[in-house]
Amino acid sequence: QVQLVESGGGLVQPGGSLRLSCAASGRILKINAMGWYRQAPGNPRELVATIPSGGTTNYADSVKGRFTISRDNAKKTVFLQKNSLKPEDTAVYYCNADIIYNNYEGLIRRNDYWGQGTQVTVSS
Repeated sequence: QVQLVESGGGLVQPGGSLRLSCAASGRILKINAMGWYRQAPGNPRELVATIPSGGTTNYADSVKGRFTISRDNAKKTVFLQKNSLKPEDTAVYYCNADIIYNNYEGLIRRNDYWGQGTQVTVSS
């Protein structure tokens, strides 16, 4: 009923930039907060940045000043611009969204959705 599809990952050298995108599709009525999380091997998933439907953004201390989260509500898409990348930014990045949708029975439901993940590797 609802799907999040990420794109934009890859291999980049230290100091480089990447832009991740995550598009939501389906019987969506409203998207509340959206965000990006990441998980490095052997580590738990951690918050990178969040952006509400209206209001201020929130960033992990480790990415403040380097990453920028934004969204295009008309396209139901959230972006993560990553600059000055470091090897420690290497991880699988997941987008997340709090979505209100219409299910196939015509009932309004709310759920928390995750994308499939996109690998970002920062290495020379």
